[in-house]
Amino acid sequence: MASNTRTSLRSYSILPCFIFVELVIMSGTVLLAYYMECTDLFHVHLQGFFCNDAELMKPYPGPDETSYVPPLILYTVVAAAPTAIMFVGEVSMYVMKSTREALQLQEKTIVTGDCCYFNPLIRRIIRFIGVFSFGLFATDIFVNAGQVVTGSLSPYFLSVCKPNYTGSECSVNRQFITTGNICTGPPLVVEGARRSFPSKEAALSVYSAVYTTMYITSTIKTKSSRLAKPVLCLGTICSAFLTGLNRVSENRNHVCDVVAGFILGSAIALFLGLCVVNNFKGVHCAAANQKPDDYRGLPLMTFPRVENPLETLSAQKRH
Repeated sequence: MASNTRTSLRSYSILPCFIFVELVIMSGTVLLAYYMECTDLFHVHLQGFFCNDAELMKPYPGPDETSYVPPLILYTVVAAAPTAIMFVGEVSMYVMKSTREALQLQEKTIVTGDCCYFNPLIRRIIRFIGVFSFGLFATDIFVNAGQVVTGSLSPYFLSVCKPNYTGSECSVNRQFITTGNICTGPPLVVEGARRSFPSKEAALSVYSAVYTTMYITSTIKTKSSRLAKPVLCLGTICSAFLTGLNRVSENRNHVCDVVAGFILGSAIALFLGLCVVNNFKGVHCAAANQKPDDYRGLPLMTFPRVENPLETLSAQKRH
C-alpha cells in the first residue's frame, strides 16, 4: 500500500484541464493554421519591385510538386518521423525494467476520480507528441504570418509575373513599381511567388529535426554504442539542412529566406523543449534528485552554531 502511494497521485483537475484548456488551445491553433494555409482570408502584402531586378529574374522552377523534395513527402516526414521515434522510444524504455523503475520515480501515476489511471507511459507519450504537434502548427502559423506581412518576392517572381515592359510603368529604367496589377501571369502562381520569406520548408524541417534531436539526446540512454545517438541526431539535422539548401538551389527561395526559416524553427523547438517539456524530464525529477539534508547551497548563517568547550570554560572563569 505504501509503495502504491509513493508511485501514484490523485488529481481531480488533470482531466478537465486537458479537455477544456489544452484541447481548446490545440483546436484553435489547428483552426488558425488551416485558415492561414488553405484560405484567402489573409491577403498577402503587395511589395514593390524593379522591372529589371536581376535577383527576381531566375527561371520558374515549376510548381512545388515537381521539386526534388515534394511538399507531400516533406510534410509527411516532418510529422510522422518524430512521432514514431518518440512513441517507439517511450514504449521501449517502459518495457525495460531498469528504465521503467526510473520513469515511475520521475512520473507518478495520476488517478483521476475512481476510474481513470494515467501511468507514466501514457502521460509522457501524450505530453511529448502533443507539444510537438502544437509546435508544428505554431511554426506553420508564424511562417504564414511572416509571408503575409512581408510579401517577399521569390527569385523567380518576374518570370511568372510577366510585367508589360513596354507599358508606362516599366518603360522608365530603374523605376520602382508599387502597383500590383502590372503582372500578366497566372494570379495564383504570382501570389505564391510573393510568399518567400521565411521559407516554410526550412522552418518545418529544422523544427522537426531540432525537437527530435533534443528528445533523443535527453531520454535515450545507450551504453553499448557511443556513436548511435550522434549519427542519428546529425543525420536528422543534416536532412533539414539539405532541405533548405535544395530550396536555394532550385531558385525557390533566397538564402536569407532559408536562414530565417532555420532560425524560426530552431527557436520554437528550443523553447518548447526547454521551457514546456522541461528538457523531456519528468515533472518530479528535480524534486527527487534534491537531498533534504544538502546544505551546500545555504548561507553560512543558517548553520547551527556549535559551542566550543574552551569558550564556555573561559566565560565561567570571568564570571
